[in-house]
Amino acid sequence: MDALKHHGWIILDKPLELGSTQAVGAVKRNLREAGLLGKGKDKLKVGHGGTLDPLAIGVLPIAIGEATKLCGRMLDASKIYEFTIGFGTETETLDVEGAVTETSDHRSTLAEVEAILPQFTGRIEQIPPKYSALKIDGKRAYDLARAGVDVEMKLRGVTIYGLSVRPEPVEGRPSVDKGASTSSARTELLDSVTLTATVSKGTYIRSLARDIARALNTVGHVTMLRRTKAGPFTLEQAISLDKLNEIGKGAVITDYLLPLEAGLDDIPAYDLTPDQAKLLRQGMTLDEREMIGNPALNGLFLATEDHGSPVALAELVDGTVKVVRGFNM
Repeated sequence: MDALKHHGWIILDKPLELGSTQAVGAVKRNLREAGLLGKGKDKLKVGHGGTLDPLAIGVLPIAIGEATKLCGRMLDASKIYEFTIGFGTETETLDVEGAVTETSDHRSTLAEVEAILPQFTGRIEQIPPKYSALKIDGKRAYDLARAGVDVEMKLRGVTIYGLSVRPEPVEGRPSVDKGASTSSARTELLDSVTLTATVSKGTYIRSLARDIARALNTVGHVTMLRRTKAGPFTLEQAISLDKLNEIGKGAVITDYLLPLEAGLDDIPAYDLTPDQAKLLRQGMTLDEREMIGNPALNGLFLATEDHGSPVALAELVDGTVKVVRGFNM
């Protein structure tokens, strides 16, 4: 197969203890073993669309070829997470990996948990974990923390679009029954609770769990974290590591590869004439009035040719179409 034809997304259901960089390496290895990675100037680039901690599982979009030009846009996209807060202990890493730093015997009920969630919905401020990849004076916060440096993490604004108790069990873990509004479930003291959160870029779920626990007059840490959606990509589109490894053994990659434009399903598309496509590929601009049908576009759109082949991520501003990211398909 021609490596240059394979541009798009592999959505990995990332397992525990696999880092995002390792996941990218696994994709490269499988492409190489299948003879699809290419060499020299024809070698396909591979990158991920949003870091997922080794102790987190779930949706990790991995871009191949020209789709890597959209990784920055994927980083800015909203995400959905399911996470379990274990009450009673807070750790230095705010997850199960770190040493315990604080304990509390206080427990809350489901009703109390639900009552506190509106405080953490909308635009909020949070302090990122000291064990995070944020850079402080050019160094990663987790490197400074591991070296024993007293790191001062500053408040940062994020947006929580939605936050609710998750009613169903997660991977065999019991969860509270949100529908049992009149049962003892709402007054039972909880050792843990599983929530679903839709969040903006830059949100730290570990910090959110810490702050929710503290607002309930106790402490807590994340015991389970799963990303169920990143941008337009969901678990339904994700493949396991075993499925990924089948590519290196000869499986047809197109069975697992989503097209480049799958990462742009939130913006309109417009099919150009061959001459218009040529101008954009040369970095030129287009006049909106010259576009067939004078489409009602505004802002970003996907410029295509031949009924869907991506040409560029383009932007229409004041009647002029400019290239934001060109695709060499």
